[in-house]
Amino acid sequence: MPTLYGCPGCGSAAVEAAFTLAGEPYEYILTDPGGDPATVARLHAVNPMGQVPALLLEDGTVLTESAAILLWLADRHPRLAPAPGDPARAPFLRWLLFLAGAVYPMYTVGDFPERWVGGEAAQRELRTATVARILSCWRTLEQALDPAPLLPGPRLSGPWLLGAEPTLLDIYAATLSRWRPGRDRIRVVAPRVIAACERAEALPALAPVWARNFPEG
Repeated sequence: MPTLYGCPGCGSAAVEAAFTLAGEPYEYILTDPGGDPATVARLHAVNPMGQVPALLLEDGTVLTESAAILLWLADRHPRLAPAPGDPARAPFLRWLLFLAGAVYPMYTVGDFPERWVGGEAAQRELRTATVARILSCWRTLEQALDPAPLLPGPRLSGPWLLGAEPTLLDIYAATLSRWRPGRDRIRVVAPRVIAACERAEALPALAPVWARNFPEG
């Protein structure tokens, strides 16, 4: 079975939730990238970047990047995402990769500002700027759910981000919205998005995954 290297509250939470929703078994190896040296060395042997999630497949292939792993799972379990040819397919790809490309990298910058700029004042300013950028991105996704034509293209509508059924986009958004600056602030600019995230967290099958990764509730 696939082996997932992850840590609580990290991007691997979305992958755990996806495996669980798919009903596919996997082995989980708790891996704090800054923790036990032996475990870190094992992670680096799989992913030289030393980052989680990393997924080791049975044939020895390694998948990294949370969105890539989710798309791989969607190929194996078509009910987790709109199929090619479905009108919801393009929005699914657009917004999944929007979160991966526009929101996720802001944490790499904001969590470690010292890697990018020198001086405490500049680092505080950079961290503040990343929060503003993150909120702006959530607002953009919210606008795609708004019935008013704020963005070009078809409206997203329904209890979930893509309509009547949950997809991996809901799972991914639920995970990322747990991070800085937190649900309360994100809810102000993206209430419909957060409502879908909370529905994803309320799915009974996923309760243990969320409790393990975000025990604060």
